[in-house]
Amino acid sequence: MDLDVSTREEAGRVVVVAIGEVDVYTAPRLDAELSRLTADGRTDLVVDLARVDFLDSTGLSVLVKALKRVREADGRLDLVVTSDRVAKVFRITGLDQLIPLHPTLADALA
Repeated sequence: MDLDVSTREEAGRVVVVAIGEVDVYTAPRLDAELSRLTADGRTDLVVDLARVDFLDSTGLSVLVKALKRVREADGRLDLVVTSDRVAKVFRITGLDQLIPLHPTLADALA
């Protein structure tokens, strides 16, 4: 499977939408976009994973790196997660305690 990544501004925040699978092969695409944004000083981010059906440890690593960069700049990172399979990865690793997970984009933007 492939991964499509797009970025837009909404409600004063940067929304990064990922569609597909985030794994060892595709995670660098998401990492590159999040790195570009944080390097440009964009540190109020929502990563929309609502249309991601698989996320492996490489994908988690990308999000943890982004969280670190965002926090260093006093920014904010929220995730939209609708798949039980993806949410379970965050629960098992305890990352749901570090990165807020939201069931909808509207909730993440609120």
